[in-house]
Amino acid sequence: MAPLASSKSQPHLLDPQVLVEDNPFSRTLILNRPKQLNALSYQMISRLFELFLAYEKDPNVKLLLLKGNGRAFCAGGDVAAVVRDIREVGWKSGAEFFCKEFTLNYIMATYTKPQVSILDGIVMGGGAGASMHGRFRVATENSVFAMPETALGLFPDVGASYFLSRLPGFFGEYVGLTGARLDGAEMLMCGLATHFVPSAKLPLLEEALVNLDSSDPAMISAIIDEYSERPYLKGKSAYHRLDVIDKCFSLRTVEAILSALEKEAVNKKEDWFSAAVQSLKKASPTSLKISLKSIREGRLQGVGQCLVREYRMVCHVMLGKLSKDFFEGCRAILLDKDKNPKWEPSQLDLVSDTVVEEYFSKVDDEEWEELKIPARFNLPGQAIAKL
Repeated sequence: MAPLASSKSQPHLLDPQVLVEDNPFSRTLILNRPKQLNALSYQMISRLFELFLAYEKDPNVKLLLLKGNGRAFCAGGDVAAVVRDIREVGWKSGAEFFCKEFTLNYIMATYTKPQVSILDGIVMGGGAGASMHGRFRVATENSVFAMPETALGLFPDVGASYFLSRLPGFFGEYVGLTGARLDGAEMLMCGLATHFVPSAKLPLLEEALVNLDSSDPAMISAIIDEYSERPYLKGKSAYHRLDVIDKCFSLRTVEAILSALEKEAVNKKEDWFSAAVQSLKKASPTSLKISLKSIREGRLQGVGQCLVREYRMVCHVMLGKLSKDFFEGCRAILLDKDKNPKWEPSQLDLVSDTVVEEYFSKVDDEEWEELKIPARFNLPGQAIAKL
């Protein structure tokens, strides 16, 4: 991990959870909750939202760098705090958290200035939302990417139905349903990362970027290219088996996907097959079904539409009327840590299509409102689609 500050400019504590480093032509934003692996609190999300809006209007700021302090870029949203607030205040406190987070994701996805995310460590859940929508995503040998939500009784959110559905073939379904962990080389190969830079070169890369007086993506990419390398894709990587992944994860239902994987696992003695099967069997059946439908719908929707739909879904999850799996998953994985969640329903065939469809409907509550994404006009081409 590059040092928090160079001798040229020390970060100032505008907010202890988000450090800001002033550079001649850019700003470096540093997620600063290292003991929590930079898990996003509501305070962090709100601060990032303010900073992104302010710097977009500032003509002196040509680009933004985003990185994390410690061994993680960002391990996700602070869902343990969200669950605590829901129990103390009510489900709408959780809805408020995700409303702010998803709106930040949309601002990042449509940002008119280049965002360079330095992913030198853990990138999971909300950390993916804070980086994948940006123009440049730099992985290293320390990068670990995952969307582990189905193991928590949630679903890949933060616009994941947009960026996972745009990965090669049906690799996004594989990543989103199993929560599989990808290293930096795999991130680069599938398109989650735009570049791979050895961590030892990050200080030099950052120094070159912060001294660039330009917002031209081609110039920024050329600078990152100077420090980039072609990483080695490990022999056991599931990415070598895209043919089998496409064969299994293109199937219409989670039941069919699991059955196909189990048949492949018998015929081919490869570790990732059994790992994928076990992940699917341990995950919340409800989460698996709504996740698959979400990613499939994301293939045909823009990022704004995906976030609006995901907000409906997450509000149903927070409300807990259709299922309480999210609260059970957080109990088992994050709080009691017995890693033995009791899902209800406990089997895929007990999750009806009717219940799945309800997650995609409006919430039946007089005070509930759809996610209102901010109006963005006259956007340049590079501000619309990043993947």
